[in-house]
Amino acid sequence: MTLTKRVIPCIDVDTDENGEPAVYTGVNFENLAYTGDPVEMAKRYNEAGADEFVFLDITASAEGRETMLDTVSAVADEVFIPLTVGGGIRTTEDIKETLRAGADKVSINSGAIAEPSLINDGAAAFGSQCIVISIDARRRYDEQGEHYERVNGESCWFEATVKGGREGTGMDAVAWAEEAEERGAGELFINSIDKDGTKNGYDVPLTAAISETVSTPIIASSGCGSPADMYEVFTEAGADAGLAASIFHYDEYSISDVKEYLAERGLPVRL
Repeated sequence: MTLTKRVIPCIDVDTDENGEPAVYTGVNFENLAYTGDPVEMAKRYNEAGADEFVFLDITASAEGRETMLDTVSAVADEVFIPLTVGGGIRTTEDIKETLRAGADKVSINSGAIAEPSLINDGAAAFGSQCIVISIDARRRYDEQGEHYERVNGESCWFEATVKGGREGTGMDAVAWAEEAEERGAGELFINSIDKDGTKNGYDVPLTAAISETVSTPIIASSGCGSPADMYEVFTEAGADAGLAASIFHYDEYSISDVKEYLAERGLPVRL
């Protein structure tokens, strides 16, 4: 049985100058520009036929604060599809409170790298299906990694980063994906620092390297500029879901545009 490919819009949420939650869009995790209201955007994507929805509090980890749960709850009231929430989740109590606020899954990056047993504990307490491990990876062209790929004629490895890509960890992202799977992660959310916001395609070498190493479902993220990019990451890199932000936020393509493009080329999608 062929599993349906999922198309997932994502909002990156921060607080504006008045301290109110707002959606921002940037390039390479920087130069963020105001994009809209998180609750209104959630409602719009729910009605547009998204398969799932991702809410990322993009500065919670870097600022050492908790996720904005009131906003999560307001968003959950507007979406009737699986909701994944990430940012600032460091303990099983954080997982519990985020799920209680209305999330179906939690996305954890910095918290899991700081305390890998959080994956085991979260999966044991709430089920693997709730635990999504987010990996923010960037390319490094040196000899400090474990798994290497040829990219543009050069050999590179992918380093896992924390705090929204602001800090490197020295950890090989492929090796970390393997460990996360072994510890009970139900899904892996693969972000590329190099491709973020560029709209010139997903990081296929990164996504493929992880997809070929683990059996856990993979959400490809960062760099989607067209339906063709999503088709490529599904067919060339083995992704199970494609996440996009800018192309949907700025109405360059609709969810249905992407799904129809994929369906016309033989990929199973929910129309």
